[in-house]
Amino acid sequence: MSARVQFADDPFRLLRFIVGALLLGGTVAALLMAVTGVAPRALLLAGGLWALYGLFMGVVGGILEPVIEGGARLFSNVGLVRAGGGFSQMEALVVRGRYHEAAEAYLGRIRTGANPIEATLRRAALLAGPLEAPLMAAGELEDLRRQAEDLPPGEDVRVGLALVDIYDYRLQDPGKAMAEMRRLIDRHPESRHVRRMRQQLRRLKADHFGAEFDSVDADPTGRRDASA
Repeated sequence: MSARVQFADDPFRLLRFIVGALLLGGTVAALLMAVTGVAPRALLLAGGLWALYGLFMGVVGGILEPVIEGGARLFSNVGLVRAGGGFSQMEALVVRGRYHEAAEAYLGRIRTGANPIEATLRRAALLAGPLEAPLMAAGELEDLRRQAEDLPPGEDVRVGLALVDIYDYRLQDPGKAMAEMRRLIDRHPESRHVRRMRQQLRRLKADHFGAEFDSVDADPTGRRDASA
């Protein structure tokens, strides 16, 4: 995937790249000045720049992205989904225990192209849960991922995590669960969910293969993490 496509998929990636490069470059320059003795007090500047880098990444990943993603979802439905065109009908069917009818209603929404990602995720939850058809649920989520290779990062993570849950808890296939989690971590290393995904991958390895797999590599903060 080209850099242009990556930046288009994640608008904050370009911002993180530019600001991060400037702050890290300044930190390295200040360290060199302090180490070589040109300006010993530059070590304080290096520490300040490094702190700013961490603060910037935290604000962007922990505050701005969630707020903007949530706002985008909210406003994307305004004026695009007619009254009664949400999922309230399906939810009412689920509450009444009419799971088959709700699943068929979600399938109809998928076929019409009205919010197909959300409809597929909700239908998969029914198939994997009360309808006891986890293999079908996994197949439909895998089809969604293949048919929409350019899923927005946030939606790709949601689909992937749903697949991990089905593989691990419903199909008892930890190998596929770990492979999917590994794919998500590799493809979206800057996702705000990446730390939780790394922890879940570590838990999967420890649960299924023993504690010896719980010390492979370290995350960017320097703590140990099973991301191999």
